[in-house]
Amino acid sequence: MNVEERAGLERLRRGDDGRRIRVVIAKPGLDGHDRGAKVIARALRDAGMEVIYTGLRQTPELIATAALQEDADVIGLSILSGAHLPVCERLMTLLREQGLDDVLVVVGGIIPAQDIARLEALGVRGIFLPGTPMSAIVDHIRTHVRPAI
Repeated sequence: MNVEERAGLERLRRGDDGRRIRVVIAKPGLDGHDRGAKVIARALRDAGMEVIYTGLRQTPELIATAALQEDADVIGLSILSGAHLPVCERLMTLLREQGLDDVLVVVGGIIPAQDIARLEALGVRGIFLPGTPMSAIVDHIRTHVRPAI
């Protein structure tokens, strides 16, 4: 890869303002299976994003606080427990209260088809089911992350 190709690749890895996209990855609730979250975190890092993994058993309050403290562009939730609706409802309320409604929220995990429209109505802007290619998640984040100010 020559210098121009490397420079072009680096521009793709960054947000519109030249800084790296900052992503908070969280595992809310009592779900203790975090392999998927770690795989996603690694893929986003490999794509040039800055990833902060908060670990297991996070509350919506802790996730919102982490997003505020880390100046996150994106919050990625991994939920396998079936608690996606109450968790997302509470998190979206907290983000609005803290003035973080421009943070892109995406959810991955076991999400029944009948819940997708409700999550979207709450403000979740990406829902990824098992088997979604990593490239689709990376592209979605790059396309939908808030524009530079």
